[in-house]
Amino acid sequence: MSLTSRPSDNYAPLYFLASLGAGGLSVTFFMWLMHWIPHPGRTVPVFEDIAAAFSSGSVLTQGMIVLAMAAIAFFAFLNIRSLIWNLGRYSAWRKSDAYAKFAQTNAQSQIMALPLALGMTVNAAFILGLVFVPGLWSVIEYLFPLAIIAFVAIGVLAFRLYAEFLGRVLTEGGLNMAANNNFGQILPAFAFAMTGVGLAAPAALSSVQATAAIGLMLSGFFFITALVIAAVALVLGVRSMLENGVGVETAPTLMILIPITTILGILLLRQEHGLGEHFAAHAEAAGTMMMLTQMIAFQVLFGILGFFVLARLGYAKRFLFGRDNSAGAYALVCPGVGFAVLMQFWINKGLVGAGLLDKFSAPYWALTAIALISQFAMVWLVFHLNRRHFGAARAAAAVPAE
Repeated sequence: MSLTSRPSDNYAPLYFLASLGAGGLSVTFFMWLMHWIPHPGRTVPVFEDIAAAFSSGSVLTQGMIVLAMAAIAFFAFLNIRSLIWNLGRYSAWRKSDAYAKFAQTNAQSQIMALPLALGMTVNAAFILGLVFVPGLWSVIEYLFPLAIIAFVAIGVLAFRLYAEFLGRVLTEGGLNMAANNNFGQILPAFAFAMTGVGLAAPAALSSVQATAAIGLMLSGFFFITALVIAAVALVLGVRSMLENGVGVETAPTLMILIPITTILGILLLRQEHGLGEHFAAHAEAAGTMMMLTQMIAFQVLFGILGFFVLARLGYAKRFLFGRDNSAGAYALVCPGVGFAVLMQFWINKGLVGAGLLDKFSAPYWALTAIALISQFAMVWLVFHLNRRHFGAARAAAAVPAE
């Protein structure tokens, strides 16, 4: 690659994470509307709830709503634009000699970033509909079957792409254990988890028992799929890292379990709500609080691990502020977004729901500030990475992720 090229000119499928990160940020701003304005009789706020809160709210509430809606629209736009760019580049790259070489390495599983990004875009589109389309709730039951079909199609695509990698290594061998010194092989679990959480939405929101039951069963299948893949990849990755040390360029994958935990946590919350609404299996508030608390603890643990290793390797100095670039740097956005989203659920569904914390009290805002810091740090990181990878050409060679 010439020194005048942009890093993104050296295409890698991990650039789908740029789309994923932008979509995730739209979700973080939707958390403001979901947890901070009333939406009686509904699990999620819709346009009418937002309009009512704006008309009767204080100037501060109105400002929050305007900022949230503008950010949701902006980051959803970035999500879709990046997805379209990636699909075009991916289509051409898949026909190249570079792909043929790529498909014989451990990195082949990075193709799973494609269905992962597609799943996020469907979720982002659903949020756009809730926030900006008046009367959507009156026809929502007609949309749930379409959503199920869309996510099943994404799931089928994910299995087909994963089968290309898994079929090769299971029948021919060739998985390089020395180069598996990261958690990159957990990425497929992320993709299947994203499909599962999308299928769990009808389970939580539909008033039709059959629709909810289909969502429950299908989301349960993808939940188990994600767990099995993550568990196997975790063990293999830890073994290789202990033997070979962590790969510098792939070090951000050490925190991939953070967003996966968020996705699976939301999936479980949606399933619990659907079971309570349709099958009289209501979850106890204390049980929900403890589940979310344990998930937050898990995220903090892997966040500390990842931060420590990245600092020791000097990753930020090299790939965020230095002359080197790697598409894998976009993997740093997902943990911050995932932590911010799960913090909002832990505070509002866990602590407030169990009566341990008063909503909008000083301790409430102190804990919420942690989520907001993580959220806005990821806003900065997305802008920073987009400038480095998609902005004006600079004299720096891109380093493809391994």
